[in-house]
Amino acid sequence: MPVIKGIIILTELLLLVSFIIPVILGIVNVGNITGITCSVLLLAVTVFHKQLGAFAKSMWEHISGKIVISGIVLLVSVCVLFAGYLSARMLIAAYDPPEKPCTVVVLGCQVRGTNPSLMLRRRLDAACEYMEENPEVMCIVSGGQGKGEDISEAEAMKIYLTDKGISEKRILMEDKSGNTAENIAFSGEIIEQEGLPDEIVIVTDAFHQYRAEILAEKNGLTSYSRSCKTRTELIPTY
Repeated sequence: MPVIKGIIILTELLLLVSFIIPVILGIVNVGNITGITCSVLLLAVTVFHKQLGAFAKSMWEHISGKIVISGIVLLVSVCVLFAGYLSARMLIAAYDPPEKPCTVVVLGCQVRGTNPSLMLRRRLDAACEYMEENPEVMCIVSGGQGKGEDISEAEAMKIYLTDKGISEKRILMEDKSGNTAENIAFSGEIIEQEGLPDEIVIVTDAFHQYRAEILAEKNGLTSYSRSCKTRTELIPTY
């Protein structure tokens, strides 16, 4: 039993570390906050399981205690099932390539000064590959100018793609958006204005594709995915 308990604690510590690493890198979001909280709770349950078990047993002897414990078990079960469902949908959306050439929409990400961040460069490299495979398709680079950015994300993306050899004539800029919902909505407006096919291939990180797919559907667009790789240490958080 001590060996099994030690293995469980080590696993939970590794899980905790995997959510702390992004915080050290300056990434703080609901993903790692939730992950850290859950990891700490799991550690507490493992380390103090005897005390918690005795406490739960004493509570179970009362009606109010039964209600509280049953409520907690129900809530945890629902959360786990919902997280599992979302994870499955995210995996399906991440690997849903188009069967024919589609209008490319590249979702913006942080720009440092005038240079795309590593995450954005990976998205742009994936878009470049797709456009080289399908020389007839048009591309919309989507992203406004945020704090700490000297130019809009769209302009930085256009410069990057043209430096990679993609013709400037194939790139349209959407440079007003400030979030993913606006990325999709404003890109949809450009598609309508330019008479482009409303079947699109969204280029973004794999974890981001499901959310983008939902937003595309809300805007009357049929979307497929071309996912780029996400840094391994950030996968649990995202």
